[in-house]
Amino acid sequence: MDTFPLLVLLLSCRIEAVGAQMKLSPLALTVLRGDEARFTCSSSSKWTVMVWLLNGTATLTISKEVGVLPSVNPNVTAEKDKGDGWVFVLKSTERHNQGSVTCDLQGIERKTARLFVQEVGSVTVFGENKLAFKGQSVLFECQAAGWYPQPTLRWQVSQAEYNISSEESGKSLFTVTSNLSVTAAKSSNVDCLASVSALTKPLNSSIRLTVVAEVVQEDDDCTVPLALTASLSALLLLILLCICTVLCYRQRRQAKASPQEAIRFDQSVFGRSPVAEATGGKVNLGYSNEGPTDAACSELITEIRSQMDFVSFHKVPDVVSSSSLSLHSEGQAQVSLAEESSKNVRRITTV
Repeated sequence: MDTFPLLVLLLSCRIEAVGAQMKLSPLALTVLRGDEARFTCSSSSKWTVMVWLLNGTATLTISKEVGVLPSVNPNVTAEKDKGDGWVFVLKSTERHNQGSVTCDLQGIERKTARLFVQEVGSVTVFGENKLAFKGQSVLFECQAAGWYPQPTLRWQVSQAEYNISSEESGKSLFTVTSNLSVTAAKSSNVDCLASVSALTKPLNSSIRLTVVAEVVQEDDDCTVPLALTASLSALLLLILLCICTVLCYRQRRQAKASPQEAIRFDQSVFGRSPVAEATGGKVNLGYSNEGPTDAACSELITEIRSQMDFVSFHKVPDVVSSSSLSLHSEGQAQVSLAEESSKNVRRITTV
């Protein structure tokens, strides 16, 4: 009676010891379609034949003495690991390879691991870059198509609300669509990200949102430069107005002064003809009349002209030259008379 429990205990210990001697790793592996899958099987016990089964079907056989035996499946192979272990290699995984991977040590033990194959599709944000005013509601649509399993879809933008809908298409692939509603607050990129567990980095599709009003309202520091710019503009406008006023005033003064200059020019031209030509004198063109007004000058010029019409002057030469001083005494008297007459004429002043 006492020996039976002892036998059961010894048998269970032997089974645990045999199980502990065989190792299969990893017990679960997730890869992307087209990637390589590797499983390692080892045992400290003596074995003769190792058989690898994929979804219950024998795929590869390894002999401890010979090594890898020829296989009908060119997509599988094996590599020697340390000790008596072997690495089962599935070169390019496909969706139908997903399932169980079993290492069977003939006559000793077998262990099974799980292989998961995922497929990456595409992600797209529809439309082009958008322009919006601050506070305006903007809609975006993103679609992730051709994924397995159903991907995780999310938006990378602050203060936004979105919904997600999915459907399964042919070949057990999933298409996920999401609509995003965002309130325009600041210019930024709107990113739509899709991923599955086997992806190290999510796939990303991006679109640009430009907020127009932020040019003035985004930063409070813009108030000071804007005020300074407005002040400088007003000052420049005032200076320009003053310059225009001064120019107009000077132009009007020149227009008023032009009649007086015309009178002086008329006086210098017409007054020279009867008197200056007769006397051989010159009129001072720089003379400025400070006393009488324009009307007085006009009357004076008219009176002088009327007087000069009744007066005739005889041209007397300023210098009298003689070719010979010893001709006759009568000639000398005429010269003396001419000199006295010329001296009297030089006293006449032309006005």
